Amino acid sequence: MNKTELKAFRTILENRQAELGFGIRNREALAVETSPDELDRIQHASERDYAMSNFELNSERLRDVRAALLRMDAGTFGICAGCEEAISPKRLAAIPWASRCIVCQEAPDFEGKTPVHGIEFSLDLAA
Repeated sequence: MNKTELKAFRTILENRQAELGFGIRNREALAVETSPDELDRIQHASERDYAMSNFELNSERLRDVRAALLRMDAGTFGICAGCEEAISPKRLAAIPWASRCIVCQEAPDFEGKTPVHGIEFSLDLAA
């Protein structure tokens, strides 16, 4: 990966970090509101649950973005943490904070599944 591409990825990651950081600091939606009306309490609880889920997702994504910036500083950005091969430029364009190539990322998803004609299917019929 050349310096121009790295600079472009750094800009994307830094912008994403700023967006996510602002969203995490804005915690108004997590406030507990009380109401004498049962329907209002249910609505507020539902909105708070949704906000909490978003908060957790954004926190995780912010950690991923910061880790990608650290990999960039260490000179390992774009190298798969699993197999140490280059991560596809298409994958990095879609997910600039990716730390694994698509094969290594999907490997844990396919553990315990049996291949059938090159396609993985789960044989857990109890689920």
